[in-house]
Amino acid sequence: MVARSLGSKAATPCAALAQRAMPWTVASARPAAGLMAHRAMSSVPTVTNNTVQPIVIKTPGGAMDGSDSYVYDPYSGRDATKNNGRAEPGDPSRRAFAYFMMGSARFVYASLARLTVIKFVHFMNASADVLALASIEVPIQNIPEGGCIVVKWRGKPVFIKKRTQEELDDIYSIDWKELRDPQTDKARRIQEEILVVLGVCTHLGCVPIANAGEFKGGWFCPCHGSHYDASARIRKGPAPLNLEVPPYSFMEENILKIG
Repeated sequence: MVARSLGSKAATPCAALAQRAMPWTVASARPAAGLMAHRAMSSVPTVTNNTVQPIVIKTPGGAMDGSDSYVYDPYSGRDATKNNGRAEPGDPSRRAFAYFMMGSARFVYASLARLTVIKFVHFMNASADVLALASIEVPIQNIPEGGCIVVKWRGKPVFIKKRTQEELDDIYSIDWKELRDPQTDKARRIQEEILVVLGVCTHLGCVPIANAGEFKGGWFCPCHGSHYDASARIRKGPAPLNLEVPPYSFMEENILKIG
């Protein structure tokens, strides 16, 4: 009897404790179960290969205008458009526009290139003061026979000599083919008695002296001993070439234009 009473007394508190704990456990589990069921019933986008699939919500009975059981989706399903609605490369509907843009761009490039060339050429052209010195006019009626005058053209001395008949006979008496720089007198002048040459020695750029040297009516360079004849052709000394003939012409009988 004592054992039974003790057993019933020992069991009574355990049962009471279990009855007290059960209502709390069921009550606390109901919200969690409801939340899980709510989440399971909700539509969540699925991600596959980093691509979000569009959600299709069922609308029975045509709840949305123009559809029976789906939402219109232009990016998937039967409503999807080719290339997501964008025109593909080479589409004839855009060919004219592409040609127009390409032609316009090339026209702009060609215009810029033309402008660059024009500006470069204009920059390279001589200025007005340089063009003013590009040519000079020299009167020669006062040059005595056998005399030589020196004028300045483009910063260089120019010899203008009026030759005598004796000087002409001396230069005609030799064979020009045997000269160091073979050249005929006729190839170096316009009028027979008038000779125009640059007064710069072809050896080291010195200025020769007129009517000096070993040849009649010629030039002599005292710096290194070059001798030129009356046609300004090198005859002796270290100079390798004849004196240079600048471009010139006769504007009138006694007016010479150099340049």
